[in-house]
Amino acid sequence: MYDVLIIGAGVTGGSVARRLSQYKLKVLLLDKENDVSMGASKANSAIIHGGYAESHDELRGRLCYPGRAQFRRLNEELNFGFLENGSLVLAFDDDDLKELHKLYKRGKENGLDDMKILNKDELKQIEPNVSDSVKYGLYCKGAGVCSPYEYVIALCENAVDNGVDLKLYKEVVGIKKEDVFEVTCKDGSVYKARYVVNASGLQGAQISSLIGKTDFTIHPRSGEYLLMQKGTGSKVNHVLFQTPSEKSKGILVTRTYHNNLLLGPDAIDEEEIDKGTHLDRLAEIYRLGQKSVKDGTIEINKFIRSFTGLRPASSTGDFIIKESKVKGFINAVGIQSPGITASPEVARLVVELLEKSGLNLEKDENFNPYRKAIIEYKELEDFNKVKDKIDLPLGKDQRLVCRCEQVSEKTLRDAMDRSTPVNSFDALKRRTRCGMGFCQGSFCKGRVLEVAKDHMGVDLPVETDIEHSGVTRVNKKDIVAYIKEKSKES
Repeated sequence: MYDVLIIGAGVTGGSVARRLSQYKLKVLLLDKENDVSMGASKANSAIIHGGYAESHDELRGRLCYPGRAQFRRLNEELNFGFLENGSLVLAFDDDDLKELHKLYKRGKENGLDDMKILNKDELKQIEPNVSDSVKYGLYCKGAGVCSPYEYVIALCENAVDNGVDLKLYKEVVGIKKEDVFEVTCKDGSVYKARYVVNASGLQGAQISSLIGKTDFTIHPRSGEYLLMQKGTGSKVNHVLFQTPSEKSKGILVTRTYHNNLLLGPDAIDEEEIDKGTHLDRLAEIYRLGQKSVKDGTIEINKFIRSFTGLRPASSTGDFIIKESKVKGFINAVGIQSPGITASPEVARLVVELLEKSGLNLEKDENFNPYRKAIIEYKELEDFNKVKDKIDLPLGKDQRLVCRCEQVSEKTLRDAMDRSTPVNSFDALKRRTRCGMGFCQGSFCKGRVLEVAKDHMGVDLPVETDIEHSGVTRVNKKDIVAYIKEKSKES
């Protein structure tokens, strides 16, 4: 019997699990996938937003800034990777400037104190590669970027280290309540709990409907991205947004935490889930992204990967965080942007709702908020200085298993010794960055699997998660050729 059962090990479920692990409770975290952070939390813009984009009348508007304000401390505790490099919303004409003033006013209503509208000269001083077409910019000092899947892995790992049970491959297919909740999974396993938190992302409405009539729907809103090789992120200093629309905060150009240049996303409401990427959409993102920066800043020949993020957009247009009509069943769904930024506050609100519903919260004096990093940000060393480490024998800590990202055998083994299970090559990839470099794993994949077999005594699947799912993604050869052809036509 568990006190609380959480469905979904994304950023919401992981945040709630970690917050609950501070108390003397028995908590279970379930996810249907082979790892944590496999949904919207994995594939997104990775932005820690300022807090000016959403209205104070919306729950997500009220939670964003207080959430953002906690990220520096969270990173000091969990070591997942957070860079407070600031953001700029770019205005290209006077109509855009009017929108900046609206955003500024909205930010003030949400409690922000680190915003300023800059003129062109001020913009050029802090962002030399910004486009000459830009006239004004809304600057927010405390915004930044994080490594989103590392954040969720860290949350879940710390929660498990503090007593939370994590079970993967557990797809929930039934929920009923008599004296307590009984949650049934597809594999036939049944778990009992006094309270249930639904943090299941795109399946939020479906899971909610298992216990009772649901007055909301969740639909996928897809956004595609272009990712460039490591080092390209140095071309920009800040997160660069264009003036937002109703659906999107605008095409962004930003560095990732690990210094790749990232472009995207667009925003398409889908009827069915499609995680593939498409030439025409990527080419349009590339075209729009170029509007923000000087010519030559974005080099398509340094493209290494495309991906699609699926935002769980709710029919209410806002976060849904409330107790359902069934006492003790809490919905925390519709958590699209700024879900990562707001996640600490989402967790706080969920735990408050659980307490109001009758959950007794007694602090656990043994709670440890700290988690050691698996990796930390680093610039790549000169290859000539490290190439001798590549051919070291299996079992040497300093042996470089991944050449492009210079990932050592010691780092891989550390990742496999942590408390969140490693069930695939991609699980190691997310924890260590092996396979995330220029060759995208063509050199290191077999070497990584060799270390995994040596360390864990099991053969990890040869296929990556994407290969296993059958999703198709646009490759470098095709996108470069397509963009060059489009350039000729224009």
